Amino acid sequence: MGILSKLIDKRIASYQNNLMATHYLEVENMYREMRGWRHDYLNHISVIKSYALLGDYDSLLKYLDELNADLSKIDKGIKTGNKMLDSILNSKIALAESKNVPISVDAQISIAIKTPEIDLCIILGNLFDNAIEASLSLPEEERMIRVYMEMKHTQLYMSFTNMTSMEKRKKQDGRFDSTKTVKSGFGLVRIDDIVKRHGGYINRNSEDGAFSTEILLPQ
Repeated sequence: MGILSKLIDKRIASYQNNLMATHYLEVENMYREMRGWRHDYLNHISVIKSYALLGDYDSLLKYLDELNADLSKIDKGIKTGNKMLDSILNSKIALAESKNVPISVDAQISIAIKTPEIDLCIILGNLFDNAIEASLSLPEEERMIRVYMEMKHTQLYMSFTNMTSMEKRKKQDGRFDSTKTVKSGFGLVRIDDIVKRHGGYINRNSEDGAFSTEILLPQ
């Protein structure tokens, strides 16, 4: 293994470790709070019924407002049902929003995913980073990232679409040119290598004003 490959692997490993250490605990706390709220559900219903029977509607409305505020704190962020995916998705969503890049995510992955965490982290991390950086070259009102993930039978499907300032990206050696630096361009190669190693499928499409990537990974 060459020096450059070792440096890339070291950078990716560091990226994954920092991501998981920073966000996994946050997602775990979110799920714990949700379980706690469900546990108290019958108690909340009992209080609501009591206020209703007493005709104390002011107290009833106040209690409902408090419940709504409490639930809103828990309900922030993407909850796919898979904690590792949640940590990555919510991290990158927060990053995009901090840079004023609107993002729409639709992801429901409730089953266990067999693809190694580090491979998913590399794929999703690079897809998000590429989409965010491409968006930053646009006026804020033209920025948009759309992410869709689901299970298609026994395969994990993911689709990324972002607006871009380039009319149409060109292919070189079978791959679209990266809009990023040479160092970041290695991310596209890493994605392709991972998809190929897992016997998956990848398709990139560049149309006027938009760039999309579709990936299927057997599970």
